[in-house]
Amino acid sequence: MTRSLTITKSPIDEAALIRERKMSDGMGAAIYFAGVVRGTEGNDSITAIDYEAFGQMAEHQFNKLFDEMETRWPIESVRLVHRTGVVKVNEASLWVEIVAPHRGEAFAACQWLIDEMKNVVPIWKKPITQS
Repeated sequence: MTRSLTITKSPIDEAALIRERKMSDGMGAAIYFAGVVRGTEGNDSITAIDYEAFGQMAEHQFNKLFDEMETRWPIESVRLVHRTGVVKVNEASLWVEIVAPHRGEAFAACQWLIDEMKNVVPIWKKPITQS
């Protein structure tokens, strides 16, 4: 399985990521998930979220998750980009791309990865409320 992991302060260019996708002839599904900052957090209106990551540990945990994905699904590739720093409402904070033979496997792997990531990867978020 090909893996790509980026933790960055730069905005996520979703269109460029889609253009860069590579998949072999035996693959029939390429799914994309963009996690976008919404304007509310609980009952509060927010303008952005400030994300902080413990870099090396986050990379280690992501790679452990990728290892487990490889044993669960016939994934050809996974690409994940997570922003840090201040991410404004309507901007993407997370991008996941999964390439697999079939859509069911790709969707299941993507949902599992995101759910597990929230449980084990040391990335914290602090909502920035409107003044």
